[in-house]
Amino acid sequence: MKLFGYQLPAMSSLLVWGLLWEIIGQLELTFFLPALSDVFITLSEIMTTKPFIKAVIDTGQAFTLGTFYAVTIGIPVGILMGKNRFIDELLLPWVNVFLSAPLTALVPVLMVLFGFGLKTIVITTTLFAIWIIILNTRAGVKQINPALVEMANSFGASPMAAFMKIYLWAALPEILSGVRIGFIRAVKGVIIGQLLISIVGFGALFELYSQQFLMSHFWAVLLVLFAMAFTISEFLGLLERKVSYYASKR
Repeated sequence: MKLFGYQLPAMSSLLVWGLLWEIIGQLELTFFLPALSDVFITLSEIMTTKPFIKAVIDTGQAFTLGTFYAVTIGIPVGILMGKNRFIDELLLPWVNVFLSAPLTALVPVLMVLFGFGLKTIVITTTLFAIWIIILNTRAGVKQINPALVEMANSFGASPMAAFMKIYLWAALPEILSGVRIGFIRAVKGVIIGQLLISIVGFGALFELYSQQFLMSHFWAVLLVLFAMAFTISEFLGLLERKVSYYASKR
């Protein structure tokens, strides 16, 4: 961001918005938006409480399992779609449908099929993340230089060896891009699951604080989620930049 011709640090825009938030909160224009300083004070108070720690554990468990299944299923499926035309034509319409469809509408169906526990929340999280991972992996595989595949075939590489040494590495920039977006979508998925399926984790805290109009507590939990999504995005973005040279070498 530039101001009067000077290049400001990357986080300057957040400081500007934080200052504006603090001013509006101090003026008490609305009860819905308390001062940012009050939110941070509340966050420091609730971070060591048992309900908050339990919420972090429950949400972290569902998020970790959901993203694990999304990655371990999504990447192989995307590679198969990228290298096999029949599988691509068979699955691509469904992948596009689920990517663009409002997945929240599927939650009641999942509740009927799998119950109201952790399993359904994990499945919801996986469904929010997996489709963009599949599409990005497919796009990366389709951009692989055919000479690499021909070389692997000429040396008698097994399908697993070709998968690990050719397709996975050559498509890595697009795979990481899909994983980054998928993980951000998974944050939304796990919260929706905890709100609609089983009132646990951060979903339970949101429900409790909104019903009791504890807006400082509500925004404190929301800031934790924003920080979580931002940290994941920046870390995976850093990995993307580290392996971006693959895109020019393939």
